[in-house]
Amino acid sequence: EVQLQASGGGSVQVGGSLTLSCVGSGFTSDDYQIGWFRQAPGKEREGIACIGRSDGNTYLAQSVKGRFSISSDNAKNTVYLQMNSLKAVDTAIYYCAADLVRRQYGCSPYGPLYDYWGQGTQVTVSS
Repeated sequence: EVQLQASGGGSVQVGGSLTLSCVGSGFTSDDYQIGWFRQAPGKEREGIACIGRSDGNTYLAQSVKGRFSISSDNAKNTVYLQMNSLKAVDTAIYYCAADLVRRQYGCSPYGPLYDYWGQGTQVTVSS
């Protein structure tokens, strides 16, 4: 069974940086995508980034483009979310998730496509 472990959250000041990690296990092929999602209190879940395991294609939401980046170390089955220039609005619980269906057009930020979810890691940005 696929399992995901997200880590790296914490409390930082506005303008600071954090790197989140998502370690996956239990995959039986390389045809999957890893997505990062976040949910702030009282708000809907937002898909902010994703990456394809086999093709390396990436997606970044407009809300984080230019500040966040997503990368992977396939040898370690780990996907990273580098978050720079953090803002108070980035405060949320961050989740990583796996979509095990090969997507013709690359990874998607649409949450219902993702089958397995990690436990979430809290990111708090304060001024």
